[in-house]
Amino acid sequence: MGGGGAEDPDHDVELLWREEEQEPRTGLSTGRIVRAAIDLADEEGLDGLSMRKIADRLGFTTMSLYRHVPGRDQLVALMLDAAQGQAPPPRAARGDWRARLEACARRAWDLRRRHPWVAEVRGSRHLPGPNGVAAYEDMLSAVADTGLPAAQMIAAVNLVARFVHAEAQTLVETARQERRSGVSERDWWGARDELYQRLDRYPTLTALWEAGGYDAPEDSFEFGLARVLDGIDMLIAHQRDETRDETCPMCGKSVEQPPSGRPRVYCSRACQQRAYRRRQDG
Repeated sequence: MGGGGAEDPDHDVELLWREEEQEPRTGLSTGRIVRAAIDLADEEGLDGLSMRKIADRLGFTTMSLYRHVPGRDQLVALMLDAAQGQAPPPRAARGDWRARLEACARRAWDLRRRHPWVAEVRGSRHLPGPNGVAAYEDMLSAVADTGLPAAQMIAAVNLVARFVHAEAQTLVETARQERRSGVSERDWWGARDELYQRLDRYPTLTALWEAGGYDAPEDSFEFGLARVLDGIDMLIAHQRDETRDETCPMCGKSVEQPPSGRPRVYCSRACQQRAYRRRQDG
């Protein structure tokens, strides 16, 4: 797939954050190109994505597409943001950080199951569009009142996002191997008798096998997401324990902390107002 222009991150931002255009009844538009590209990637993955194939689907020449989308990287960024915009918003009770963050993770997981190519988007310099930033904002807001320091809130959200992406990459690799070989994952491993005959020298592996541990394995996404959220929960509890005995900076009294939500700095509303007036007076 051709490049179609020099790299210009600022121009890419303008393309991603452009105002929604009113599409003509006939002819090309950025939106039509992006939708056709998503359909093609859903069928063939990013490896099968090309301007020529998209042009054929739309009935135009390849070069005519470049007047709307300058190159592959820009097209993939537009596709990703459009796909993220199709995902329904997460639904969970406000104040319950775990349920909200879990809902965000499941939305991201469902997106990658509907559009497996999303997990093929790699690299650290993929510019986000408005839908991508909105999804990130939802995740950040889920942990905003946990009492974690700002850097740890960001790290916790990024940890969840990376976990979801890594799990989705496993699905992508499995599907790619099945397409190339024509053999399902289950059938391929089921035919490895030559390997299994050599494993009885490993006692722990053998014991787990005989105990049925491989017959009905844990769902890796469900198990992993729960453990990641457990870890964040422990971090939040540790942070609250550290701040629970803090004293009010205005009167020196002990500040009683709420069982959940943002930690309190002052012991009372009166001390909070005194601190505000002091800052105003300089």
